[in-house]
Amino acid sequence: MDRYDAAIIGFGKGGKTLAAALAKSGQRVALVEQSPERYGGTCINVACIPTKTLVHAAALSQARGGSFDERAERYAAAIDEKNRVTGMLREKNRRKLADDPQVDLIDGRAAFVSATLLAVHPTASSADDDCANGSNEPLLIEANRVFVNTGARAFVPPIPGVDGPRVHTSDTLLNVRELPKRLVIIGGGYIGLEFASMFANFGSTVSVVQNEETFLPREDGDIAAAVLASLEDRGVRVVRAAAIERIDEGAGEATVVIATKGEREQLAADAVLVATGRRPNVEGLDVEAAGIELTDRGAVRTDERLRTNVEGVSAMGDVAGGLQFTYISLDDSRIVLDDILGSGERTTENRGAVPYSVFLDPPFSRVGMTEQEARSAGYAVQTALLPAAAIPKAQVLGKPVGLLKAVIDAETNLVLGVHLFCEESHEMINLAKLAIDADLPYQRLRDAIYTHPTMSEAFNDLFAAVG
Repeated sequence: MDRYDAAIIGFGKGGKTLAAALAKSGQRVALVEQSPERYGGTCINVACIPTKTLVHAAALSQARGGSFDERAERYAAAIDEKNRVTGMLREKNRRKLADDPQVDLIDGRAAFVSATLLAVHPTASSADDDCANGSNEPLLIEANRVFVNTGARAFVPPIPGVDGPRVHTSDTLLNVRELPKRLVIIGGGYIGLEFASMFANFGSTVSVVQNEETFLPREDGDIAAAVLASLEDRGVRVVRAAAIERIDEGAGEATVVIATKGEREQLAADAVLVATGRRPNVEGLDVEAAGIELTDRGAVRTDERLRTNVEGVSAMGDVAGGLQFTYISLDDSRIVLDDILGSGERTTENRGAVPYSVFLDPPFSRVGMTEQEARSAGYAVQTALLPAAAIPKAQVLGKPVGLLKAVIDAETNLVLGVHLFCEESHEMINLAKLAIDADLPYQRLRDAIYTHPTMSEAFNDLFAAVG
């Protein structure tokens, strides 16, 4: 049996960052990853990096135009480039830890035997590896502390026919080199809409089917309306308040049968994407063997320092049930490291406002409250709106579509929320986060000096419109 100061289950952003930091402090670390295809975590391999590589390629392809066959050829080349980028980053991440003498990178599927003892079962990719001793017997490792960083996995609802050959999750669709002429997306959340925008730019005819009547129900109403109008203007059909009855596999196509307001409709598709969310990945961990509690939604239950109910066991990232962003997993590693080696002051409660972006065309980014949330919380609210077409840089880029909105506390002048549906919003939103975290009055953004021409200088005009 091998013994370690720390064992980390999962090679995600939080796990790999924590492994490197603990190794640097002199601790002996085991990092267990079920698949070498996931070195570096979800973001590098099947989420942020590959999708943004394709989003960029899709925008370039859309600008070039051409026949569907020409677009399909560029799509296949984009998939190949995506594979090159993810492969390069995966190897870079592997080397960073594999070359560290304080870290043992172990291929296999880890399961709890007790709070301090793990059994690492060989997988198909690790059965012949030394760490599995070249047998089907599990490798036992013992650690003073264990950290769970196993991420999340796609949730697939029990729809009849959902296991058909043309039905994909976001993970598997990224590996298809043939551009679908018709793509039906089940789910109107952030993942589904990002794929809808991307494939529309590549040249697919896209339909998005959601079960809710309200489009983007968690977002500000003005911004959600602008996003919907933009998608529809680009040819994306959004079907709301629809129930998926089944998916039929036919000769050369799939058919998604839906019911809307009592009427049945059949949507023909060359590919179907099931984008109905991701759930914490605790499958096969045998958490009950260690006595680890889960939440009602199946996440590992943690406190504000990401400790579980079992002493010496912590959890980070998506598996802990928080916001599913790679930068949250990174910040989780900071909280855990501070709990182990630092002052213990960092918690999930003091990381400030969390921004996020959805890479549509143009991208949508948000930090803080919507107008509706602020009013429900009892704030006296002032708002400001600015069409993206009023921004000189948006015109320069040929991307005048979109809307910017700010939500202000009328009594204190503090910024409560910023919502940006415009080109380069993913860069702009970080400035808004800093303003919220620093308790700056909106006038500081209104009167700041920005370089020109830039999208950020839109804050001059946006915050001048507060009233």
